[in-house]
Amino acid sequence: MSNDIQTVTELIKKQSGKIEELRAEVNKVLVGQERLLDRMLIALITGGHILLEGVPGLAKTTAIKTLAQATGLDFQRISFTPDLLPADVVGTMIYNPRDGSFSARKGPVFTNMLLADEINRAPAKVQSALLESMQEHQVTLGNETHPLPKPFLVMATQNPIEQEGTYPLPEAQVDRFMLKCKITHPSMDDERRIMNRFTKRDEIQVQAVLSPEDISELQQVFDQVYCDEKVGDYILDVVFATRKPADYKLDLDSYIEYGASPRATLFLNMAARAHAMLHGRAYATPQDVKEIAHDVLRHRIIVTYEAEAEEITSESVIARILDTLPVP
Repeated sequence: MSNDIQTVTELIKKQSGKIEELRAEVNKVLVGQERLLDRMLIALITGGHILLEGVPGLAKTTAIKTLAQATGLDFQRISFTPDLLPADVVGTMIYNPRDGSFSARKGPVFTNMLLADEINRAPAKVQSALLESMQEHQVTLGNETHPLPKPFLVMATQNPIEQEGTYPLPEAQVDRFMLKCKITHPSMDDERRIMNRFTKRDEIQVQAVLSPEDISELQQVFDQVYCDEKVGDYILDVVFATRKPADYKLDLDSYIEYGASPRATLFLNMAARAHAMLHGRAYATPQDVKEIAHDVLRHRIIVTYEAEAEEITSESVIARILDTLPVP
């Protein structure tokens, strides 16, 4: 096993130059959002989808658009609005009166990187139009199923403070997002850098420093990152503690309505391994699991009314679990 880890470590070192080049290119535009960039790279490497939540003006849309430019991937943006229809997202069948046939007109979902901007502004039927594409990487139009390009990532944004004219995402859709990241305001130093950099007319040019082949190579190296059985058991304990907290001597039964789904187990494993890879390691540790746990679990734990009354959030539930469970 040690020889395998050594081999994968060498492969990761060879790929680290590409990752650093990508970071540098994105950081031409993105200021001080290292954690956000890390999470976006994890989504890119693992092929997961990401939901960004934050107040307006925190560069959520800019971050996603810049990553698409720097990776050279096909990019489409959909601004979700209350009058949007499912056909505006996935496409529809068009009738040709000349020969009485129907042909598929593909929607903007047929791309490598899809930005679903303000996703909670569209009704549930439109949000749900993304379900098949996010899970199966395909779209069914009429009687035909069309595969989506590879890689395919959905990166969605939502505004948590404005509730008028918004629709909460269906639980089935939220669960398909690998990560839900909360974006906070930058520090004063970062905001000063933003002010100095973006109050001039000069347009910052972002170059494509990776190709789809490079991304495929990164994903192949990621597949070889090792997760020890003890780390796997720790991941299972974290997830099962959200479902049966009493089994882990956690007094959380009255606060958790529904625990995390099996997707949480899969995504915790993948995200922890990707986090390890980004930090130059060929194996995941419990610390990698802890680092990524909030982003994987915060949208998968539904708290009770009692928890809401006591201002206990899914974040605080996760923190209790991580603080209580023994680390291998």
